[in-house]
Amino acid sequence: MLTYPIIQLKKDKERSVQRFHPWIFSGALHAFDVNLNDGDIVNVTDSKSDFLCVGHFFKGSIAVKILSFKEEIINQDFWNQKIQKAFQLRKTLGLIDNKTTNCFRLIHAEGDNCPGLIVDVYDTTAVIQCHTIGMHKAIQEIKNAIQSELQFIDTIYDKSTAYLPKEYAETSSNSYLLGTSKEIIALENKNKFLIDIEHGQKTGFFLDQRDNRNLLTKYCADKSVLNTYCYSGGFSIYALNNMAKEVVSIDSSKTVMELVAKNIAANFKNKTVKHTTICDDVFHFFKISDLNFDVIILDPPAFAKNIAKRHNAVQAYKRLNAEGFKRINKGGILFTFSCSQVVDKELFYSTVLSAAIEANRDVKILHYLSQPADHPINIFHPEGAYLKGLVLYVC
Repeated sequence: MLTYPIIQLKKDKERSVQRFHPWIFSGALHAFDVNLNDGDIVNVTDSKSDFLCVGHFFKGSIAVKILSFKEEIINQDFWNQKIQKAFQLRKTLGLIDNKTTNCFRLIHAEGDNCPGLIVDVYDTTAVIQCHTIGMHKAIQEIKNAIQSELQFIDTIYDKSTAYLPKEYAETSSNSYLLGTSKEIIALENKNKFLIDIEHGQKTGFFLDQRDNRNLLTKYCADKSVLNTYCYSGGFSIYALNNMAKEVVSIDSSKTVMELVAKNIAANFKNKTVKHTTICDDVFHFFKISDLNFDVIILDPPAFAKNIAKRHNAVQAYKRLNAEGFKRINKGGILFTFSCSQVVDKELFYSTVLSAAIEANRDVKILHYLSQPADHPINIFHPEGAYLKGLVLYVC
Protein backbone atom coordinates (compact mmCIF):
# COMPACT_ATOMS: atom_id res chain seq x y z
CA MET A 1 0.00 0.00 0.00
CA LEU A 2 1.14 3.55 -0.82
CA THR A 3 2.58 5.26 2.24
CA TYR A 4 1.68 8.91 2.77
CA PRO A 5 3.74 11.33 4.88
CA ILE A 6 3.02 10.80 8.57
CA ILE A 7 1.80 13.30 11.15
CA GLN A 8 2.09 12.15 14.74
CA LEU A 9 -0.19 13.58 17.42
CA LYS A 10 0.68 14.53 20.97
CA LYS A 11 -0.25 12.17 23.77
CA ASP A 12 -4.02 12.04 24.44
CA LYS A 13 -4.76 14.27 21.44
CA GLU A 14 -6.16 11.32 19.50
CA ARG A 15 -9.41 11.30 21.47
CA SER A 16 -11.37 13.58 19.12
CA VAL A 17 -10.25 11.43 16.17
CA GLN A 18 -11.39 8.30 17.99
CA ARG A 19 -14.76 10.04 18.36
CA PHE A 20 -14.75 10.51 14.56
CA HIS A 21 -14.58 14.30 14.55
CA PRO A 22 -13.33 15.22 11.04
CA TRP A 23 -10.90 17.98 12.05
CA ILE A 24 -7.49 17.91 13.73
CA PHE A 25 -6.26 21.23 15.08
CA SER A 26 -2.65 22.34 14.78
CA GLY A 27 -2.15 22.33 18.55
CA ALA A 28 -2.58 18.54 18.57
CA LEU A 29 0.40 17.93 16.26
CA HIS A 30 3.60 16.54 17.73
CA ALA A 31 5.80 15.72 14.74
CA PHE A 32 5.56 16.04 10.97
CA ASP A 33 7.72 16.63 7.92
CA VAL A 34 8.44 20.36 7.63
CA ASN A 35 8.45 19.97 3.85
CA LEU A 36 4.75 19.11 3.75
CA ASN A 37 2.77 21.30 1.35
CA ASP A 38 -0.77 22.57 1.78
CA GLY A 39 -3.18 20.03 0.32
CA ASP A 40 -0.89 17.02 0.71
CA ILE A 41 -2.47 13.73 1.72
CA VAL A 42 -1.15 12.53 5.08
CA ASN A 43 -1.54 9.59 7.42
CA VAL A 44 -2.11 10.53 11.05
CA THR A 45 -0.94 8.40 13.99
CA ASP A 46 -1.27 8.64 17.74
CA SER A 47 1.69 9.19 20.07
CA LYS A 48 2.45 5.44 19.91
CA SER A 49 2.58 5.53 16.09
CA ASP A 50 -0.71 3.62 15.68
CA PHE A 51 -2.73 4.63 12.62
CA LEU A 52 -5.71 6.94 13.17
CA CYS A 53 -6.82 8.42 9.86
CA VAL A 54 -5.89 9.83 6.45
CA GLY A 55 -6.65 13.38 5.37
CA HIS A 56 -5.65 16.65 3.73
CA PHE A 57 -2.94 18.73 5.41
CA PHE A 58 -3.03 22.53 5.72
CA LYS A 59 -0.72 24.96 7.53
CA GLY A 60 -3.48 26.61 9.53
CA SER A 61 -5.52 26.26 12.69
CA ILE A 62 -7.26 23.18 11.26
CA ALA A 63 -4.18 21.20 10.28
CA VAL A 64 -5.90 18.08 8.92
CA LYS A 65 -9.34 17.55 7.46
CA ILE A 66 -10.04 13.84 7.60
CA LEU A 67 -11.05 11.88 4.51
CA SER A 68 -11.16 8.40 6.04
CA PHE A 69 -10.67 6.66 9.37
CA LYS A 70 -9.47 3.57 7.48
CA GLU A 71 -5.97 3.07 6.13
CA GLU A 72 -6.65 3.34 2.43
CA ILE A 73 -5.42 4.89 -0.81
CA ILE A 74 -7.08 8.13 -1.93
CA ASN A 75 -7.51 7.37 -5.64
CA GLN A 76 -10.23 7.36 -8.29
CA ASP A 77 -11.99 4.37 -6.70
CA PHE A 78 -12.09 6.25 -3.40
CA TRP A 79 -13.85 9.24 -4.97
CA ASN A 80 -16.19 7.02 -6.96
CA GLN A 81 -17.34 5.42 -3.70
CA LYS A 82 -17.78 8.82 -2.02
CA ILE A 83 -19.99 10.12 -4.84
CA GLN A 84 -21.88 6.84 -5.08
CA LYS A 85 -22.77 6.88 -1.36
CA ALA A 86 -23.87 10.50 -1.52
CA PHE A 87 -25.95 9.85 -4.64
CA GLN A 88 -27.62 6.88 -2.95
CA LEU A 89 -28.67 9.10 -0.04
CA ARG A 90 -30.26 11.59 -2.44
CA LYS A 91 -32.12 8.68 -4.07
CA THR A 92 -33.41 7.68 -0.64
CA LEU A 93 -34.57 11.28 -0.15
CA GLY A 94 -36.57 11.13 -3.38
CA LEU A 95 -34.51 13.82 -5.10
CA ILE A 96 -33.48 11.77 -8.13
CA ASP A 97 -35.84 11.54 -11.13
CA ASN A 98 -38.14 13.90 -9.27
CA LYS A 99 -40.66 15.52 -11.63
CA THR A 100 -41.20 18.60 -9.45
CA THR A 101 -37.62 19.25 -8.20
CA ASN A 102 -34.46 18.90 -10.31
CA CYS A 103 -31.95 20.67 -8.03
CA PHE A 104 -30.26 19.36 -4.91
CA ARG A 105 -27.00 19.22 -2.98
CA LEU A 106 -25.01 16.12 -3.88
CA ILE A 107 -22.05 16.61 -1.52
CA HIS A 108 -22.32 18.60 1.70
CA ALA A 109 -18.75 18.71 3.04
CA GLU A 110 -18.45 17.06 6.47
CA GLY A 111 -22.07 15.94 6.25
CA ASP A 112 -21.04 13.56 3.46
CA ASN A 113 -17.60 12.85 4.94
CA CYS A 114 -15.93 15.12 2.39
CA PRO A 115 -14.59 18.10 4.38
CA GLY A 116 -14.00 21.08 2.14
CA LEU A 117 -16.17 19.90 -0.76
CA ILE A 118 -19.57 21.13 -1.95
CA VAL A 119 -21.32 19.82 -5.07
CA ASP A 120 -24.71 21.16 -6.14
CA VAL A 121 -26.79 19.83 -9.03
CA TYR A 122 -29.12 21.94 -11.18
CA ASP A 123 -30.93 19.78 -13.71
CA THR A 124 -28.05 18.35 -15.81
CA THR A 125 -25.35 20.68 -14.44
CA ALA A 126 -23.11 20.02 -11.44
CA VAL A 127 -21.25 22.86 -9.71
CA ILE A 128 -18.16 21.99 -7.65
CA GLN A 129 -17.01 24.28 -4.86
CA CYS A 130 -13.72 23.36 -3.16
CA HIS A 131 -12.95 25.07 0.14
CA THR A 132 -9.57 23.40 0.68
CA ILE A 133 -6.44 23.07 -1.44
CA GLY A 134 -6.48 19.31 -0.99
CA MET A 135 -9.96 19.01 -2.45
CA HIS A 136 -9.07 21.26 -5.37
CA LYS A 137 -6.02 19.13 -6.15
CA ALA A 138 -8.43 16.17 -6.43
CA ILE A 139 -10.93 17.99 -8.63
CA GLN A 140 -10.31 15.89 -11.74
CA GLU A 141 -10.97 12.68 -9.81
CA ILE A 142 -14.10 14.25 -8.30
CA LYS A 143 -15.26 15.34 -11.75
CA ASN A 144 -14.66 11.83 -13.11
CA ALA A 145 -16.63 10.32 -10.22
CA ILE A 146 -19.59 12.63 -10.86
CA GLN A 147 -19.59 11.69 -14.53
CA SER A 148 -19.43 8.00 -13.67
CA GLU A 149 -22.18 7.95 -11.02
CA LEU A 150 -24.53 10.67 -12.36
CA GLN A 151 -24.69 9.81 -16.02
CA PHE A 152 -27.36 12.45 -16.74
CA ILE A 153 -24.83 15.23 -15.97
CA ASP A 154 -23.57 16.94 -19.14
CA THR A 155 -21.98 20.04 -17.61
CA ILE A 156 -19.59 20.38 -14.65
CA TYR A 157 -18.37 23.79 -13.47
CA ASP A 158 -15.55 24.45 -10.99
CA LYS A 159 -16.50 27.49 -8.90
CA SER A 160 -13.84 27.31 -6.21
CA THR A 161 -11.64 30.39 -6.61
CA ALA A 162 -13.45 32.63 -4.10
CA TYR A 163 -13.35 29.95 -1.40
CA LEU A 164 -9.69 28.87 -1.60
CA PRO A 165 -6.72 30.41 0.25
CA LYS A 166 -5.74 33.59 -1.60
CA GLU A 167 -2.22 32.61 -2.65
CA TYR A 168 -3.37 29.29 -4.09
CA ALA A 169 -6.51 30.80 -5.64
CA GLU A 170 -4.34 33.15 -7.68
CA THR A 171 -2.96 30.10 -9.50
CA SER A 172 -6.40 28.83 -10.54
CA SER A 173 -9.61 30.13 -12.07
CA ASN A 174 -13.23 29.08 -12.26
CA SER A 175 -13.81 26.98 -15.36
CA TYR A 176 -15.92 24.36 -17.10
CA LEU A 177 -14.55 20.88 -16.55
CA LEU A 178 -17.25 19.40 -18.79
CA GLY A 179 -19.53 21.14 -21.27
CA THR A 180 -19.93 24.89 -21.78
CA SER A 181 -22.07 27.78 -20.59
CA LYS A 182 -25.82 27.33 -21.09
CA GLU A 183 -29.14 28.51 -19.70
CA ILE A 184 -30.07 26.62 -16.54
CA ILE A 185 -33.60 26.53 -15.19
CA ALA A 186 -33.95 24.85 -11.82
CA LEU A 187 -37.26 23.38 -10.78
CA GLU A 188 -38.00 23.34 -7.05
CA ASN A 189 -41.42 22.07 -5.98
CA LYS A 190 -42.67 23.18 -9.43
CA ASN A 191 -41.29 26.72 -8.97
CA LYS A 192 -38.84 27.87 -11.67
CA PHE A 193 -35.55 29.65 -11.03
CA LEU A 194 -32.90 30.83 -13.48
CA ILE A 195 -29.49 29.81 -12.19
CA ASP A 196 -26.38 31.86 -12.90
CA ILE A 197 -23.61 29.49 -11.85
CA GLU A 198 -20.83 31.78 -13.11
CA HIS A 199 -21.81 35.07 -11.44
CA GLY A 200 -24.48 34.17 -8.88
CA GLN A 201 -23.91 33.82 -5.15
CA LYS A 202 -22.62 30.48 -3.79
CA THR A 203 -23.17 27.89 -6.55
CA GLY A 204 -26.01 29.95 -8.03
CA PHE A 205 -28.91 29.36 -5.62
CA PHE A 206 -29.58 28.78 -1.92
CA LEU A 207 -30.72 25.17 -1.95
CA ASP A 208 -30.69 24.98 1.85
CA GLN A 209 -33.99 26.86 2.15
CA ARG A 210 -36.04 24.45 0.01
CA ASP A 211 -38.09 22.95 2.85
CA ASN A 212 -38.53 26.32 4.56
CA ARG A 213 -39.74 27.95 1.35
CA ASN A 214 -42.24 25.11 1.00
CA LEU A 215 -43.43 25.64 4.58
CA LEU A 216 -44.16 29.28 3.76
CA THR A 217 -46.91 28.14 1.37
CA LYS A 218 -49.06 27.16 4.38
CA TYR A 219 -49.13 30.72 5.66
CA CYS A 220 -49.22 33.11 2.70
CA ALA A 221 -52.65 32.68 1.04
CA ASP A 222 -54.41 36.06 0.82
CA LYS A 223 -51.62 37.66 2.87
CA SER A 224 -49.25 40.57 2.31
CA VAL A 225 -45.67 39.25 2.34
CA LEU A 226 -42.33 41.01 2.83
CA ASN A 227 -39.25 39.07 1.70
CA THR A 228 -36.04 40.72 2.94
CA TYR A 229 -32.58 39.88 1.60
CA CYS A 230 -34.53 38.21 -1.18
CA TYR A 231 -31.61 37.30 -3.50
CA SER A 232 -33.25 35.44 -6.45
CA GLY A 233 -36.72 35.76 -4.95
CA GLY A 234 -37.15 32.19 -3.73
CA PHE A 235 -39.58 32.91 -0.91
CA SER A 236 -41.34 35.50 -3.08
CA ILE A 237 -41.99 33.04 -5.94
CA TYR A 238 -43.34 30.43 -3.53
CA ALA A 239 -45.66 33.01 -1.94
CA LEU A 240 -46.99 34.28 -5.27
CA ASN A 241 -47.54 30.75 -6.53
CA ASN A 242 -49.60 30.05 -3.42
CA MET A 243 -52.13 32.86 -3.50
CA ALA A 244 -50.33 35.63 -1.62
CA LYS A 245 -52.28 38.88 -1.91
CA GLU A 246 -49.13 40.91 -2.52
CA VAL A 247 -45.37 40.42 -2.17
CA VAL A 248 -42.58 42.95 -1.64
CA SER A 249 -39.00 41.78 -2.30
CA ILE A 250 -36.05 43.75 -0.94
CA ASP A 251 -32.32 43.45 -1.60
CA SER A 252 -29.52 45.99 -1.80
CA SER A 253 -28.15 44.61 -5.09
CA LYS A 254 -29.42 45.95 -8.40
CA THR A 255 -28.19 42.75 -10.12
CA VAL A 256 -30.27 40.69 -7.70
CA MET A 257 -33.36 42.76 -8.45
CA GLU A 258 -32.89 42.04 -12.15
CA LEU A 259 -32.66 38.31 -11.37
CA VAL A 260 -35.87 38.47 -9.31
CA ALA A 261 -37.65 40.11 -12.25
CA LYS A 262 -36.49 37.31 -14.57
CA ASN A 263 -37.71 34.65 -12.15
CA ILE A 264 -41.08 36.38 -11.81
CA ALA A 265 -41.37 36.39 -15.62
CA ALA A 266 -40.39 32.71 -15.84
CA ASN A 267 -43.13 31.70 -13.39
CA PHE A 268 -45.94 34.07 -14.37
CA LYS A 269 -45.71 34.62 -18.13
CA ASN A 270 -49.45 34.92 -18.71
CA LYS A 271 -50.54 35.86 -15.23
CA THR A 272 -50.69 39.16 -13.39
CA VAL A 273 -49.28 39.12 -9.88
CA LYS A 274 -48.92 41.93 -7.36
CA HIS A 275 -45.19 42.02 -6.77
CA THR A 276 -42.93 44.96 -5.92
CA THR A 277 -39.14 45.01 -5.88
CA ILE A 278 -37.24 47.51 -3.74
CA CYS A 279 -33.48 47.95 -4.14
CA ASP A 280 -32.42 49.17 -0.72
CA ASP A 281 -30.61 48.24 2.46
CA VAL A 282 -33.11 46.38 4.65
CA PHE A 283 -32.34 48.43 7.77
CA HIS A 284 -32.77 51.65 5.78
CA PHE A 285 -36.08 50.41 4.39
CA PHE A 286 -37.38 49.74 7.89
CA LYS A 287 -36.22 53.22 8.95
CA ILE A 288 -38.04 55.13 6.20
CA SER A 289 -41.08 52.94 5.51
CA ASP A 290 -44.31 52.78 7.49
CA LEU A 291 -45.62 49.66 5.71
CA ASN A 292 -46.84 46.69 7.74
CA PHE A 293 -47.20 43.08 6.54
CA ASP A 294 -49.01 39.85 7.42
CA VAL A 295 -45.96 37.67 6.73
CA ILE A 296 -42.29 38.71 6.95
CA ILE A 297 -39.21 36.69 5.99
CA LEU A 298 -35.89 37.73 7.56
CA ASP A 299 -33.15 35.71 5.85
CA PRO A 300 -29.97 37.80 6.06
CA PRO A 301 -26.47 36.76 5.00
CA ALA A 302 -24.13 35.60 7.75
CA PHE A 303 -23.61 38.65 9.96
CA ALA A 304 -20.58 36.92 11.53
CA LYS A 305 -18.10 34.54 9.91
CA ASN A 306 -15.75 34.33 12.88
CA ILE A 307 -15.88 34.52 16.67
CA ALA A 308 -14.40 38.02 16.73
CA LYS A 309 -17.47 39.42 14.97
CA ARG A 310 -20.07 37.45 16.92
CA HIS A 311 -21.04 40.23 19.35
CA ASN A 312 -21.75 42.70 16.54
CA ALA A 313 -23.66 40.00 14.67
CA VAL A 314 -25.90 39.30 17.65
CA GLN A 315 -26.70 43.01 17.90
CA ALA A 316 -27.54 43.08 14.19
CA TYR A 317 -29.84 40.05 14.51
CA LYS A 318 -31.56 41.71 17.47
CA ARG A 319 -32.11 44.98 15.57
CA LEU A 320 -33.37 43.17 12.49
CA ASN A 321 -35.84 41.00 14.39
CA ALA A 322 -37.06 43.91 16.50
CA GLU A 323 -37.86 45.79 13.28
CA GLY A 324 -39.63 42.72 11.95
CA PHE A 325 -41.77 42.45 15.08
CA LYS A 326 -42.66 46.14 14.86
CA ARG A 327 -43.72 45.86 11.20
CA ILE A 328 -45.84 42.73 11.36
CA ASN A 329 -49.61 42.89 11.67
CA LYS A 330 -51.37 41.39 14.67
CA GLY A 331 -51.77 37.66 14.04
CA GLY A 332 -48.89 37.75 11.55
CA ILE A 333 -46.23 35.14 10.80
CA LEU A 334 -42.50 35.85 11.00
CA PHE A 335 -39.90 33.54 9.40
CA THR A 336 -36.48 34.43 10.82
CA PHE A 337 -33.09 32.81 10.10
CA SER A 338 -29.39 32.85 10.88
CA CYS A 339 -26.77 31.05 8.80
CA SER A 340 -23.81 32.19 10.95
CA GLN A 341 -21.95 29.13 12.21
CA VAL A 342 -20.53 31.07 15.17
CA VAL A 343 -24.05 31.96 16.34
CA ASP A 344 -25.48 28.69 17.66
CA LYS A 345 -29.19 28.03 17.88
CA GLU A 346 -29.43 28.80 21.61
CA LEU A 347 -27.79 32.19 21.12
CA PHE A 348 -29.93 32.92 18.08
CA TYR A 349 -33.16 31.99 19.89
CA SER A 350 -32.25 34.13 22.91
CA THR A 351 -31.46 37.04 20.57
CA VAL A 352 -34.88 36.75 18.93
CA LEU A 353 -36.40 36.62 22.43
CA SER A 354 -34.64 39.88 23.32
CA ALA A 355 -35.97 41.46 20.14
CA ALA A 356 -39.53 40.40 21.01
CA ILE A 357 -39.17 41.97 24.45
CA GLU A 358 -37.83 45.19 22.92
CA ALA A 359 -40.72 45.32 20.43
CA ASN A 360 -43.24 44.52 23.20
CA ARG A 361 -44.97 41.81 21.15
CA ASP A 362 -46.58 38.57 22.29
CA VAL A 363 -44.78 35.85 20.30
CA LYS A 364 -45.34 32.10 20.00
CA ILE A 365 -42.98 29.59 18.35
CA LEU A 366 -44.70 27.47 15.69
CA HIS A 367 -41.69 25.75 14.10
CA TYR A 368 -37.98 25.25 14.68
CA LEU A 369 -36.25 25.24 11.29
CA SER A 370 -32.97 23.85 9.97
CA GLN A 371 -31.33 22.80 6.71
CA PRO A 372 -32.87 20.11 4.48
CA ALA A 373 -31.83 16.46 4.43
CA ASP A 374 -29.59 16.84 1.37
CA HIS A 375 -27.49 19.12 3.62
CA PRO A 376 -26.95 16.36 6.21
CA ILE A 377 -25.37 16.98 9.60
CA ASN A 378 -22.64 14.54 10.55
CA ILE A 379 -23.51 13.41 14.09
CA PHE A 380 -19.78 13.57 14.93
CA HIS A 381 -19.56 17.16 13.62
CA PRO A 382 -22.32 19.24 15.25
CA GLU A 383 -20.72 22.39 13.81
CA GLY A 384 -22.38 21.38 10.53
CA ALA A 385 -25.79 22.52 11.84
CA TYR A 386 -25.30 26.05 10.52
CA LEU A 387 -28.83 27.06 9.47
CA LYS A 388 -31.16 28.04 12.30
CA GLY A 389 -34.69 29.34 11.90
CA LEU A 390 -37.96 30.02 13.66
CA VAL A 391 -41.51 30.46 12.48
CA LEU A 392 -43.25 32.78 14.92
CA TYR A 393 -46.86 33.78 15.46
CA VAL A 394 -46.97 37.41 16.51
CA CYS A 395 -49.99 38.59 18.49
